[in-house]
Amino acid sequence: MAKMNMLQAINNALDLAMAKDDGVVCFGEDVGHFGGVFRATSKLQEKYGKARCFNTPLTEQGIAGFANGMAAQGMKPVAEIQFADYIFPAFDQIVNETAKFRYRSGDQFNVGGLVFRTPYGGGIAGGHYHSQSPEAYFAHTPGLKIVVPRDPAQAKGLLLASISCPDPVIFFEPKKLYRASVGEVSEEYYEIPIGKAEVMQTGTQVTVLAWGAQMETVQKAVDMAQAEGISCELIDLRSILPWDVETVVTSVKKTGRLVINHEAPLTGGFAGEIAATIQKECFLHLESPILRVCGLDIPYPLALEKEYVPDHLKTFEAIKASVNF
Repeated sequence: MAKMNMLQAINNALDLAMAKDDGVVCFGEDVGHFGGVFRATSKLQEKYGKARCFNTPLTEQGIAGFANGMAAQGMKPVAEIQFADYIFPAFDQIVNETAKFRYRSGDQFNVGGLVFRTPYGGGIAGGHYHSQSPEAYFAHTPGLKIVVPRDPAQAKGLLLASISCPDPVIFFEPKKLYRASVGEVSEEYYEIPIGKAEVMQTGTQVTVLAWGAQMETVQKAVDMAQAEGISCELIDLRSILPWDVETVVTSVKKTGRLVINHEAPLTGGFAGEIAATIQKECFLHLESPILRVCGLDIPYPLALEKEYVPDHLKTFEAIKASVNF
């Protein structure tokens, strides 16, 4: 075990994956000698050479198209989109090519092993071009997997699982935790299953659900609720597509209540999909309406970032409202 922040854990995962399989390559804007804007790929070019860790032109569509081509030829490209906000120029390649590659060929060829890494979310005063959480756009697309880690140990295990996954994966990294979150991480190779949520804390009165950077936020809210005698069950979803319906259903049937938190805007956010499914599966068990604590339906504001984010106080109020309904 070693103490690592999230960037170090991601770098360690990439190092182990590249050592294990010569087909794993890393590329993106400035990821080569520079190590990327956040230094996630630092020193990998020195260790594995320019053929396996290299810079690309500033074209997200080109990065995605190039990744599709490499994966279709049996490579395992790990392509970095510098910020999740910049993934939209690559949207056509990802949703119309990456996601449908296997299906349209009748499984004669595929792009399994392809991973798009990208930093998402706010917390760094980045304004509306460096703070968005676009996971829901891709959750509408069959053929992709969407993974969001919450801490260094999760980031390493989930990234290694993504690289070895037979399906293409979009790996959203909570950039505000890159250097803020430090934890014990095994230096060995290990994988955490994709599509399996983690029950971080058991409780009996209300289920609180989130993923990624918001886990730290909802933990604060749960601690506040616990101090007032409210028993909360806390779940980290970890994977958006597929998401672990069974674990959430089991929890809500026990607690009778559900509060969902995500940083993306409310309208069309993935919390709506979760709420619809849980309402269907747990209708006769619900004691109160399912509540969503989300970002606002506005562009991500720079000056008013603290007012925008679904913080622990908003989540705490939702927990109380759910229990006291």
